[in-house]
Amino acid sequence: MEARGVGRTAPEGEPGTPEFKPGKVIFVEGALPGERVTYLSYRRKPKFEQAETVSVLRASPMRARPQCPHFGKCGGCSMQHLEARAQIAIKQRVLEDNLARLGKVKAEAMLRPIQGPDWGYRFRARLTVRYVPKKGGVLIGFHERKSSYVADMDSCEVLPRHVSDMLVPLRRLVESLSIRERLPQIELAIGADVTALVLRILEPLTPADEDILRAFADAHQVQFWVQPKGPDTAVPFYPLAPELHYTLPEYQIRMPFKPTDFTQVNHQINRVLVHRALRLLAPQSNERVLDLFCGLGNFTLPLARRAGTVMGIEGSTALTERALANAQRNGVAERTEFACRNLFDITADDIRALGAFDRYLIDPPREGALAVSKALAELAQQGYEGLPKRIVYVSCSPATLARDAGLLVHEAGYRLTLAGVVNMFPHTSHVESMAVFEHESIGQPWVPSLRVSASDATDGVSGEGDAGGEAIAGAVGGDGVIHDDA
Repeated sequence: MEARGVGRTAPEGEPGTPEFKPGKVIFVEGALPGERVTYLSYRRKPKFEQAETVSVLRASPMRARPQCPHFGKCGGCSMQHLEARAQIAIKQRVLEDNLARLGKVKAEAMLRPIQGPDWGYRFRARLTVRYVPKKGGVLIGFHERKSSYVADMDSCEVLPRHVSDMLVPLRRLVESLSIRERLPQIELAIGADVTALVLRILEPLTPADEDILRAFADAHQVQFWVQPKGPDTAVPFYPLAPELHYTLPEYQIRMPFKPTDFTQVNHQINRVLVHRALRLLAPQSNERVLDLFCGLGNFTLPLARRAGTVMGIEGSTALTERALANAQRNGVAERTEFACRNLFDITADDIRALGAFDRYLIDPPREGALAVSKALAELAQQGYEGLPKRIVYVSCSPATLARDAGLLVHEAGYRLTLAGVVNMFPHTSHVESMAVFEHESIGQPWVPSLRVSASDATDGVSGEGDAGGEAIAGAVGGDGVIHDDA
């Protein structure tokens, strides 16, 4: 889903005759629904082609002027040419289409999309560093579109302004280091009080390098970390304070984190995301809640302010230990517990052993929660009384959400009552979403209504070509229908 148009070449022959061939479908990147464009194909298959827009002959009303001068070359954004509201509508349609096609389900109502600032929202980023003498020295930025090369960027509209303004000074900084050819990556993480830059170094810094970094940190008010090997080896270099953290003011939560930890890219959206998830889950003060894929406790700790008790489960012992420390620092340790489990192979017996929970919050990575969904389906068919009556599922992949929704609805007896998108990454094709599942007959054996394939959808597009032509981009996406004021 890259805000591309879908065109079709003219058919060959007369309909109804053996010579008739329907027009070939052409997916045209950079084209929008209803536009007439010229295009150049770069992949050709017997039934379809993939192409890039050469020129726009008739523009869509949805077309917008990209704000970033590097759009089209830099691979960081793919949808700046599409008006912001239309981006959200297309993402909503992608979610609905995935639910229908992969999960064979439809939400009873659609949530109003969660959206925030369109620019300067990205508080986390991984920037590639390359020393390229032919281009004048060091390049720092995202990869070029469809390439392993680094885009030649001197600004970035989705990064906060102070970081965008720092891109050129960062180039000069790296050029001045003795290890400029042994520093392949800079990880950005912005907290409430500090901007952290993690230098991935393949050789130790010299004393002169350290002095240069200290001077840069003082001048630009940043905190340097160094990472000699894997993410767990990242340590603060200078200055050592303040502590990197973000806040959830509605719940009086202060969440310390490391710059290499997973945290949400968009802090403003994360606050709204947590608020909506808790409001939809609606935990009561006497209830037990399970938070699966809990990470550092982004949902667990706020839940502890509302529920009776909360258990957070994550696949890393180090993460669960730090989540517990965060709970202690925020005064909710007495109402929380954490456990380390591999949630990608969890079974019905494992869930039964955890005991009964009134409500689940599930926030998996892109792989989804297939094992969890299968285990809940198995328990439902056994008539297990400890199933949650409500599940809120937060997803970063509409395909795996749809797959799991199919299992929960057709094999576990849940209703998909609500679903909607979260525009965590404006101007990109990334789709975050949220879904709510309800069960009204806990304890009664459920008979599966429809078997849904658990396999992921694959694109399968391959082949190359250089054909060109002109086409009218057909309809992709559409207007999202909002049925709920949540």
